[in-house]
Parts: sequence; structure tokens; C-alpha cells
Amino acid sequence: MVPDVSTGSDSRGLIAYLFGPGRRDEHTDPHIVAAWDMAGAPDPGRDPAATYSQLAKRLDHHADLRTRELGGKKPPQHVWHCPVRTAPGDRYLTDAEWAEVARRIVHPAGIAPGGDEMACRWIAVRHADDHIHIMATTVRADGRRPRTHRDGQRAQAECRKIEAEFGLRRLKSGDLTAPRTPTGAERAKAERHGQAVTARQWLREQAYAVAAAVSSEADYFTVLQSLGIKVKTRLGPETGDVIGYSLAAPGDTNTAGEPVWYGGSKLAPDLSINRLRERLPDQEVADRPQYVADPAEPWRHVTTAIHTAHSVLDSGDDAAAQGYLAAYGDALYNIASATTGPHRAELRAAAKAFNRARRSAIRADHQGATALRKAAKELAYASSEPGGLAIALLFATVHLARAAAKWHKQRGHEQQAAAAEEAFRHLQAGYQQAAPPVLADLARRAPRAATARRFEQDVRVALPDHADRILADPAWAALTTALAHAETAGHTPRRLLAEVGSERELDSAEHPAEVLNWRITAHPNRRTQAARKRSTVSGTSFVSAMAKPPSTPVADRSQPESLRRGR
Repeated sequence: MVPDVSTGSDSRGLIAYLFGPGRRDEHTDPHIVAAWDMAGAPDPGRDPAATYSQLAKRLDHHADLRTRELGGKKPPQHVWHCPVRTAPGDRYLTDAEWAEVARRIVHPAGIAPGGDEMACRWIAVRHADDHIHIMATTVRADGRRPRTHRDGQRAQAECRKIEAEFGLRRLKSGDLTAPRTPTGAERAKAERHGQAVTARQWLREQAYAVAAAVSSEADYFTVLQSLGIKVKTRLGPETGDVIGYSLAAPGDTNTAGEPVWYGGSKLAPDLSINRLRERLPDQEVADRPQYVADPAEPWRHVTTAIHTAHSVLDSGDDAAAQGYLAAYGDALYNIASATTGPHRAELRAAAKAFNRARRSAIRADHQGATALRKAAKELAYASSEPGGLAIALLFATVHLARAAAKWHKQRGHEQQAAAAEEAFRHLQAGYQQAAPPVLADLARRAPRAATARRFEQDVRVALPDHADRILADPAWAALTTALAHAETAGHTPRRLLAEVGSERELDSAEHPAEVLNWRITAHPNRRTQAARKRSTVSGTSFVSAMAKPPSTPVADRSQPESLRRGR
């Protein structure tokens, strides 16, 4: 059951909407199911003699008295509106049950506490099977305004109790860190224009993808504009510094033909200018990574940083863990952008799903996750996708998503845990699409039997507690190929197995040989490291790439064509 509190100033307009046909003739039999005084509330839906004006006058009675005291000025935002909707699949509620729901919500919200004879006037209107609208004028009989601070949160808490008592679907409790949901008007507008998502949702996804790829505030705004998105910044009156910004989607205008603007914080809490600056520090050129020899390095660095994130989630430092989850959210966008296979759609869906899991009421410490964030930004400019290493990275992201879900669940973050689990399912589906051909190719190139028997002995010595399961794993042949490659690169197989086997426990691994295979694949190559130490790196290529907006990482081609082209 979902309540959605908002305020306004037009009683007559809201009443006309509640008892009217709806924007798309979706209202059927609108009528009052509960009110401050059922006998004194005219019902335009059931009483032919009742009018919108009569009902508005009765509701606004105390507001009108207050208006005269204020010299003809109505109190600001004096109209309180709260639609309450059951979840899809919930049973049908009777009018009497909806009346009880309404009374139970206006009490904790501060509109009409039980037994308060001076409470605000309110009505609950039903015009569909699955929801009601509660409307109130927020002026009490004694002329005071009600105490509605945190009214939405209190209404949410009451809805959780109602769900349990009424046998309805138990929804996840929030913590006020969720992004704003599109309004009914925004959804209707998207439908009229044939859009699968609203302008607000589209802008949010573009902003997240851009923030993940760029390394400075200036680049953030530049790349957004290169996508056709209008940017409007708000400057401080004294310093002239940017203190806020708003975005408008291409072609999204109001009835006057003007752009419809959405502030960054209204798209999502962590897209406000201050939250962005925490994870988009301007970097000096000398601090930027410099790679020229091995295009696989960005992929390996992200994989290593994701393994570090596992340890941080287990460390008990919640602020650092939250910082890593935010950086991981950025990394998912860039991994999807750098991926070329058919599983790319699943990775994009995972990045979108994880947005709800990347923040909570715990304030993130972004500094500790700098390595993951920097590595992810390098990946946004990667020139190629190195087969097996890309799958090793995907494998690591799958397990971190599952760890993130567990971390949130342990802390009671229900919505975030559900979002992380959804991201996990998408990542797992992507891995299952991409991994089998790579594992099969590794198995086909397995070393000869004598070498495989030597590696078997290495496994029994290095990982005796897991040896039987590793050798029985269908991925054992692929692992022998990975060990042969590592040996050629200068590693001692036995020592390497012990090292990667100790990174994280193997007891819970369903396919331990597969786990070891990807850990070895992502392990630093000794010969490449030695060559890099001997080489002199100019570092100009990465800096020049950062000087211009990335062309592909931030464009979400899965979004509606008309929004992309600005129609």
C-alpha cells in the first residue's frame, strides 16, 4: 500500500479532478467513502444536488476564516493531498475498508488526530478499485496549522501496519532516500507521446551514466549538453559559484512551449550538486592514470577494486561500505558501456536497478572508494573488450551485487536490498549469456594430460580442503588453461592457487574451479608488470581522451527514440 503526500493551493481544482472523468476517462463512480463529517460533506459523486463549489466551501471553511485574519491572503500550500494505492494483485477493498484506511492515515499524518475536535477538514474519494485520494485543508478550527512534519513517513509506517492487518502485500519500507516517482501527469504525457519512460526517468538515467563516466563537474555539464539535454545552473549571489542545476529533456515542453526543468536533487538525492561534487572531484592532470601498453589494464583494475569492495562490506565500516556501493553503481554503467556482446542489455538493466541500492540513510565516505571510481572511469574510455578478462569482471560484479543485497538486508534497508537483488538477477543473466562460450573455448585449449596431472597435484597441495570439488567441477579443464597461461606469464601455479584461493572463501562456491579460473584470469600478469616498470610512459593519450566528451559510454540507446532525437 503506497501513500504519496503532496501539497497545493487550489481546492476547487483538485475537487474537480477527483470527481471528474480523469485525464483519460479512467475515473468510474467517484464518491466519498470517508470524511471529517460524513453528514456535513456534500458528495458531488452521489448527491445530484451537491456541487464542487459547495464541497470546496465546506472544506475551506477554516481556511477562509484564517484568510480574513491574514488580510485576504490564504495560507500557503493549504491543500493536502494523499493518494493511497494497493499493490498490483492485492485483493479488492470495500468502501468501509477504504474508509478505515483513510481515517488511520489522517491520524498519524497530523491532519486529524483521533479525538481532536479542532482537527482539519478532510475527505477520502474513491474512483477506482485499487486506490483512494485523501484531500484536506490544512487549517484547524482554532486557526492554527496542523503539525504535518514527516507526514509522508508517518503515513508510510501506518500503511505497513494496515498491510499486515488487512492481509495485503507487504511492501518494502523506505528511508526517504528514494528518488521522486513520476507524477500521474508525467506518466500520462509520456503515454501520449509514445514514450516508455517519463522525461524525469530518462533524465535520471542519463545523469547517472554521465556522472559515472566523467571526472569533473565541468565535463558533467558538457557531456549532458552534447546529448541534447538542456542545462540551467543556479549561481550564488555573492560568489557566483554554481550552487544548483536543472535539466530538461530534448523536446519536453509545457503548454507554453517552454522546457520542463527538473532540479538535480529532484531527479535523485545523490544527483544534487553537492552530492555530485563529493564523487566528482576535479583531478590534476598529473594524478590521472596513464596507460598505453596494455588495454586490458582498466578491466583488471576494476576487477581488483571490486574484490576490495567485498572486504570493505565485511569490515563493519558502514560509511566506507556505502561509499563503495555508490562507486560500484558508477562502475556498472561503465561496464555496460564498454561491453559489446548481447548481454549488454542485462548489464544496463542491472545498472539502472542498482541505483536504488547505491544510497541509504548512511552517509557515504567516498574517499575510500577512490580506486574503484577511478578504475571505472578508465573503463569508460577503454578501446577494446578483452574476452576472458571482461567475463572475469562480470563474474566479480555478480558476486558483489549479491553481497550488497546481504549487506543492506542486515541493516534493514529493505528497498535497497530488493534493488540489489534485482541487479544481481540481471548480472547473473548477463553472465550466463556471456560465460559459456568463453569457458568452452578455454576447455578446448586445455594443456596436455601430463600438464593437467601436474596442476592437479598443485591443487591438492595448495587447496587440500577444496581439491576434490575443484577437480570434479565441469570448469576444471578451463582452469587448467588459465593455469597454463599464468605459468607462461611467470607465475608459479601452486603459489598462485594458494593466493587466489585465499582471496575469499570457497565453501559457498557452487563451482569452485570456475571461481578460481576467473580470479586467475583477473590476476596481474607478471611479465606485463615487469615490462611496464622498464618502460617510459608519456601519458598523453588518457589526458587527451578526458579533454573531450566520451562518445558512447553515456548514451542509453534503449531509451525512446523521440527523446533521443528531441522530437
